[in-house]
Amino acid sequence: MTEPTAPASQPATNVGKIVSLGGGHGLFQTLRAVRQLPSESITAVVTVADDGGSSGRIRRELGHVPPGDLRMALAALAPFDEEGRMWEQVLQHRFGGHGALAGHAAGNLLIAGVYEVLQSEVAALDVVGKMIRAQGRVLPVCADPLDIAADVAGLDDDPRIMREVRGQVAVASTIGQVRRVKLYPENPEPCGEVVDAIADAGLITLGPGSWFSSVIPHLLVPGVVESISKSSAFKVVVLNLTAEPGETSGFTAERHVHMLSQHAKGLKVDLIIADNFSIPNQSDRKYLERAASLLDAKVAFHDLRQNDGKGLLTDRHDPEKLAQALLYEFERRGR
Repeated sequence: MTEPTAPASQPATNVGKIVSLGGGHGLFQTLRAVRQLPSESITAVVTVADDGGSSGRIRRELGHVPPGDLRMALAALAPFDEEGRMWEQVLQHRFGGHGALAGHAAGNLLIAGVYEVLQSEVAALDVVGKMIRAQGRVLPVCADPLDIAADVAGLDDDPRIMREVRGQVAVASTIGQVRRVKLYPENPEPCGEVVDAIADAGLITLGPGSWFSSVIPHLLVPGVVESISKSSAFKVVVLNLTAEPGETSGFTAERHVHMLSQHAKGLKVDLIIADNFSIPNQSDRKYLERAASLLDAKVAFHDLRQNDGKGLLTDRHDPEKLAQALLYEFERRGR
């Protein structure tokens, strides 16, 4: 059953400063959700390990932090007016044709150009955010590009043999079973602004998104897990609606949580939010709750899926439903 939302007659609680960690489409939907909450500010913290497509080309040719997920976060924060919708389209627009610009996202080139002038990724994102009147701030988790490497089983005849697969695209599309991921360089320096934002937050969200390439990498940056665990914020993990082909193929919700606890020793969160329809079985829910206890977390189930407009549920989070769930749980737990 879907848990009820807070009565409409009650004044909504201000959740304070919001920090949302993730990347790609998952973070996009989360940002669209948290924008609906009464808050003081929103900060998106984005992974910087992408090595494919337009982002990968800019990274290889210019040595920049890959801008793709940063661009998507800015697009998610564009105002909901005519000018804001125009800027969202511009940022997301990809050039066609067969020349040097083919496949590049306009927003990626804009961020890269401003960075080359200012020589600061944070300053460049702030400038672009100001230009589009973004309803929040976007920060890279690190100021330098990262590489993801995974220990993968199932690539040899002997299933016990582990092979290292390196690169975000390779990890996301592997046909083997990902057992563990790590970052290169090891022990990267987190952005100071990220650590400060986490310390000041009233609500922190982690996920949904590609588990090994968008969510877990945040927790491998020294200082981030400690900052999250020490923060007095209400800390929420938003689970994916389904396992993703490739990196998490066949994963249960329980295994997703186990992967968080294995990669982030000492991580403590308050709540894990899961979709009602993704985990209808009571025994699977009990397994998930047992796994959540490793993070000192409770589990809440809500209707979170987006409707396709024709009565069918999609595999994407509905921002309005997620916003209602987050606010309800924030108020329910005495924050």
